[in-house]
Amino acid sequence: MNRRALYLACGVPAAVVLFLLLTLLFTPNHAIKGVLVRAAENAGYTLECTGFGKSFPLGVKADKVELGSEKGALLKLNRVKVRLELLPLLTGKVRVAYRCGIGAGEALGELDLGKTKGWSMQCRGVRLEDIPFFSTVAEAKVGGELKLSGKMEANKGGGTGDLQLEVRAAEVAGVKIGSMPLPDAAYREVRGVLKIDKGRAVLKSFTLNGDGIYVRLSGDTVLGNPVGASPLNLTMEMMPKPSFLERQKFVFLLLTKYQSSPGAFKIPIGGTLAHPSL
Repeated sequence: MNRRALYLACGVPAAVVLFLLLTLLFTPNHAIKGVLVRAAENAGYTLECTGFGKSFPLGVKADKVELGSEKGALLKLNRVKVRLELLPLLTGKVRVAYRCGIGAGEALGELDLGKTKGWSMQCRGVRLEDIPFFSTVAEAKVGGELKLSGKMEANKGGGTGDLQLEVRAAEVAGVKIGSMPLPDAAYREVRGVLKIDKGRAVLKSFTLNGDGIYVRLSGDTVLGNPVGASPLNLTMEMMPKPSFLERQKFVFLLLTKYQSSPGAFKIPIGGTLAHPSL
């Protein structure tokens, strides 16, 4: 590499970083916040921030962030920090790292915003009851500690990735598919693996091991735009013990037509991700 090429290789990325640093430095906080709020509105959501400001060297932070819809709050975050990563930028990649609190738990990951788009996420110690989506949109009462990890890379075929979750000591009540109620239950362990390949999301495994009931969910969906419009092709299998079935006799009477054998129910789930139906 000659001297001029070396200067260009080092100087251009440094100039880009300096330009971004000066832009962030001289842009008022309210202007940056306004851009984020309008971006959320364009996607059909509301965004509220308190304690919003800049963080060194190329980042923003907020004490509290609330993302909502016409039904109410969907997600409440605290101690939010988002920053542009410098090393990937020097190689021509635009990558943003984020970290935030959800109740007493934490979520962190990265977003790739350049030619190669994608994201990664890890959640640990997050209590499901601290995620308002379940009560405002799903109109259900849920609890348990969530552990989640996943990544996604966008490509011409629609993207590839995977998502793995685990919930300990889960409690689920008031869940409905359409107008059909499902049994309330406590689950010692919930495990799930979702694989995404060329825009098709497949549940490789999703099991709920409960006190008196075992549930297995399988199927797939072709991811749509928006994601909530993705059509569902799922099957839920429930195997309650006689004592559990007796305690929630009314619910299982409503599900009688889905009984595949004594003590087993097989329920097809269609509709869309935002509006599932039987």
